[in-house]
Amino acid sequence: MAEAILNQKGLPNFIAYSAGSHPSGRVRPEALRQLEAAHLPTSGLRSKSWEEYSRPGALKLDFVFTVCDNTANEVCPVWPGQPMTAHWGVPDPAAVQGSEPQVDKAFRDAFFLLDRRINLFLSLPLSTLDSLSLKKEIDNIGRQ
Repeated sequence: MAEAILNQKGLPNFIAYSAGSHPSGRVRPEALRQLEAAHLPTSGLRSKSWEEYSRPGALKLDFVFTVCDNTANEVCPVWPGQPMTAHWGVPDPAAVQGSEPQVDKAFRDAFFLLDRRINLFLSLPLSTLDSLSLKKEIDNIGRQ
């Protein structure tokens, strides 16, 4: 969901890519429904591994935000180009078990949390912040 949100709101300054440590191989239909409800494009979205972005010759990333609460305890790859990183933990909506409305609510809650954090990120005066200040700001966003 973060990929779609940032690709809609961050252009032309940012292009987002989303990946996971253990991708399921499919984009969850609940995530697609949430994106469609927010009128965000879903074409081209796919489940992918973060290995796609961490191997030699991969795209150069400027920022890496881990979002899944489970990921905070995993060892992340060494990213080529040493992008700035921050953990923006979000409860994993795919881990919610319950009724369809409960699962949909988990995806909706995750969407709104990601949307708020992305808006905060996009409002940062990136051109005026030094690296240390920028790192502090993106870390703070993950606590909001």
